[in-house]
Amino acid sequence: MYNQFFGLRTNPFSVNPDPRFMFLTRHFQEALACLTYGIQSRRGFVLLSGEVGTGKTTLLNKLLDWLRGQRVATAFIFNSQLDVPEVFDYMLADFGIHCESRLKSQVLLHLYHWLLDRYRAGETAVLIIDEAQNLSPQVLEEIRLLTNLETSTEKLLQIVLAGQPELEQKLNLPQLRQLRQRITLRCKTQPLTQEETSAYIAQRLKIAGGNGHAIFSPGAVEAVHKYASGIPRVINLLCDHALLSAFVDKQQQVGAELIEGVAREFDLLQPQMSQQVSNGDLVETLHNLALLTERFRHPGILSGVPEGRGSESHPKVVDGDEK
Repeated sequence: MYNQFFGLRTNPFSVNPDPRFMFLTRHFQEALACLTYGIQSRRGFVLLSGEVGTGKTTLLNKLLDWLRGQRVATAFIFNSQLDVPEVFDYMLADFGIHCESRLKSQVLLHLYHWLLDRYRAGETAVLIIDEAQNLSPQVLEEIRLLTNLETSTEKLLQIVLAGQPELEQKLNLPQLRQLRQRITLRCKTQPLTQEETSAYIAQRLKIAGGNGHAIFSPGAVEAVHKYASGIPRVINLLCDHALLSAFVDKQQQVGAELIEGVAREFDLLQPQMSQQVSNGDLVETLHNLALLTERFRHPGILSGVPEGRGSESHPKVVDGDEK
C-alpha cells in the first residue's frame, strides 16, 4: 500500500523469512558457518537456538538455499506438532523415498539403504527440524536413534535441530541425556545491537528499492531498537506499521514520536522487552501486531480517515475484533 509513496518496489519489512533480506551480523555469520561446517564434516547433530523472532527460520532458509545449490538432499520439517509415525512419513516423503509399508522396521530399512546409496555416491542427506522445542521426548529420542544409521567412520544422516531456548531446557531432561551428548555443535541467534538495528533497517529499505532517502529519522531508528529490544521480527512489524501510519498522514519521514505511538498501542514501551516478558507474551504481541497490520491493509480502511490525523487516532485491537 505504501510502497509507491516512499519510492519502494516491494515491502521492506515483511515478517516472512525471506533470505533476500537476511542481515548477516557477526552472530549470524558464525551460526551459518557452524551449520555448514557441521553438515560438511558429517558431525551428526547440530543445534541452533535463539529467542522468538531473532531469525532462526530465516537462517534455516538461507541454509536450505545453500544445500540445494550443492545438490544436497534435504527434508525440512517446519511443523513440529507431530508424533513418531508422522515424523517418519514426512521425512521420507520430503526425501522422495517410496515405502509402501507403514511398519517401522521397513521404513528404517528403506531409509538406511537410501542413505547408503547416497553415501557411496559421495552425497549427503540433511534433516532439518524447525520449532523443535515442541517435539515430545519420545520423538526426540527416535530422532536420536536415526544417527545410529552410520558407517564405521561417519554418520549417514545429518540432523539440524532448531528451536527456542526451551529446546535447550528440554535437552537437559535425564531421559534425553544421550541425545544431549550427541550434539557436537551448538550455535545461537542473537538480538541486534543499536548499530546493527540501524544498518538492518537501511539494508532492507535499499533491497526494497529505496533511493537512500532517510525514511526513518535517527531518533525513529533509536526508538525502534529500544522498543523492539533488537528482535528483528518486532523491528519489522514496528517499521511496517509506522510506514503505514506515515503514509496515511502523508508524512515523508517517520519520526520517533510515531514509533513511540505504535509501541504504546502494543505495550512495548518498556526497554529490554525480551528480558522482561515471557515467550508467550512476546508471541501474543507479535500476533496482535500482525493482525493490526492486516486490518490496516484492508482496501476500505482509509475511507473517512482525515489527512494529518494525530498518533492518538491509530486504530487499536480491542476484544472481539478478530472474531
